[in-house]
Amino acid sequence: MAGRNRDQRIFLVDLLRGVAIALMVVFHLSWDLDHFGWVEIDFHHDPFWLNFRTLIVTLFLTLVGVSLHIAHAGGVRWVPYLRRLLLLVMAAGAVTVASHYADPQRLIVFGILHFIAFASILALPLVWRPRLALVLGVSLLLMPRLFSHPLFDHPSLHWIGLGTRLPITNDFVPVLPWLGVVAIGVAIGRLLREGDSLESLRLWRTESSPGRLLALAGRHGLLIYLLHQPLLYGTLWLIGG
Repeated sequence: MAGRNRDQRIFLVDLLRGVAIALMVVFHLSWDLDHFGWVEIDFHHDPFWLNFRTLIVTLFLTLVGVSLHIAHAGGVRWVPYLRRLLLLVMAAGAVTVASHYADPQRLIVFGILHFIAFASILALPLVWRPRLALVLGVSLLLMPRLFSHPLFDHPSLHWIGLGTRLPITNDFVPVLPWLGVVAIGVAIGRLLREGDSLESLRLWRTESSPGRLLALAGRHGLLIYLLHQPLLYGTLWLIGG
């Protein structure tokens, strides 16, 4: 069983997740440098940094959908699924608690970990309906552009993503439009798992050390996500102190 589970992994997926992690570390290091006053960056308005964050989140969430299909298309593996979901919920809760003490004015209530946990539940039925996943994904991506309402500006409804203004927080990944990215990832996952024309892509490997290191990071993404920012922040604090 363990061997089969390892064989289900696609090296390219791990590699791309590792790339997303590396970009995330660059983003957070830049944020920390700005926080300590070593550089000046407007993360909330500068188009470069807004697009950079969008790229990172898009890559992460596409791979969430891809991995969901690869892992469970043959039937839900409930034990690893629930274990991963529990870890995500606990990690999201830890982020919320930490943000309360670190920056209570920008409390993280529905950040990327909260969203991934929620999306892992909502997108699971799409694993066996990849065509529906693609159509639904595109529709969800477009929905916030076509409709928004002040009703959804209430703090209890921010997570839906149909409000007219963004909440004040250091991390916000609402259901709309981002569930659409996960759904499209599910459709891509089917291609990677079953598409005959992409069989060579599924079996692709790289022998380069950077590539293998990124793939290793991609296999341990949650742990790195939780540890990298305290390490970066703490190191810069010690240097600056």
